[in-house]
Order: sequence, then structure tokens, then C-alpha cells
Amino acid sequence: MATANVSLQIIPCVDENEIYPIVDKVIDLIAKSGIKHVVGPMETTMEGELHQLLEIVKRAQDICIAEGVERVLTMVKIDYKREGVTMDEKISKYR
Repeated sequence: MATANVSLQIIPCVDENEIYPIVDKVIDLIAKSGIKHVVGPMETTMEGELHQLLEIVKRAQDICIAEGVERVLTMVKIDYKREGVTMDEKISKYR
């Protein structure tokens, strides 16, 4: 399967001072998955096989619910093409 990019933004509907500890747990999940990722100020972009990335999205939802969040807003962006797409090809000229 081709490499895809998935950007994930998680917004737990909790008090403002409770947001970052939950988001930190989601970022930790991503980091421990071993996939290539870049944490940004508004979202985290991941690179890998689409089915793996979507499983991480699902598990991110599970983390929020396990933390007692009754509602979570999630934005997902997917960049996928048959021959694959990498973060490096999109941003290397800016680094």
C-alpha cells in the first residue's frame, strides 16, 4: 500500500485547563506508534500506511473517552495518492 499523510486535530470538550493533558496523551500514542510524525501548533501530521494512520485516529478517540470526555471534536485531513506521498516532498524546500 502507498504512503499517505494524515493530519489529526483533537479538541476534547472539557475545561480549558484539562485540554492539554488529554492532547498530550494522544501525542504520546502517536509517538509510541513509531510512525513518522510532526507535531504542530494546531494538529499533528503523520506519515504511513493509511490503515495504520486511521487506526491511530480511532485510538485517539478512545483515549479521550477513557479520560472521561463526553464529547470530542476531531478534524482529519488525508493526503493519499496511488504512488504515495511524503511530508518531505511537500515541505523540504521550506526547511
